[in-house]
This record gives sequence, structure tokens and C-alpha cells, in this order.
Amino acid sequence: MIADKIKLLREQKGMTQAALARELGVTRSGVNAWEMGITVPSTQYIVELSNLFNVSADYLLDIKCSKTVSVEGLSDREVSAVMSLIECFRNRT
Repeated sequence: MIADKIKLLREQKGMTQAALARELGVTRSGVNAWEMGITVPSTQYIVELSNLFNVSADYLLDIKCSKTVSVEGLSDREVSAVMSLIECFRNRT
């Protein structure tokens, strides 16, 4: 949850809520509301938080990393081979 991550990152950096608020140009009560899960930072502040704490916005938002693979121009047989290979990697132990 973003609230928990903001608090954890702030504490790891040794910052108070007031210090984080000053850094971002918001109120301490605003930071507290984020950390309590009462409100969610706007996109602007998510970007600023990710830069400040040197983490990705995906991490703050708990978005799982995924990639896409273009199969454009491949035959059905080649697409099937790619899918089989991906499944093989997923099932390895």
C-alpha cells in the first residue's frame, strides 16, 4: 500500500513528516494523511516522492513489473514456440 511505503521510505531516510512536507512544499498534515491512507498523493507528488527516495513510481504504486513481447511478423508456429518457451521459464524450479 502506498501509505506504508511512503512512511517506510521516509523513516529509512531519517526524515520527519515535517521535513518531508517542507521538501515537497506540502503541509505536515498532508504527509500524515498520505501515511494514514486517508488521501493519496497526486501524480505530481508520486513523481517527486519517487525521485526523492530513488524508487520507481511503480514501486510506490505497487505495480508489478511486466513486459510485452511483440510477435508481429511471426508465424503461428513461431508464436507457439515463443509461448512454450515463456511457459518453460515460468515453470522452472
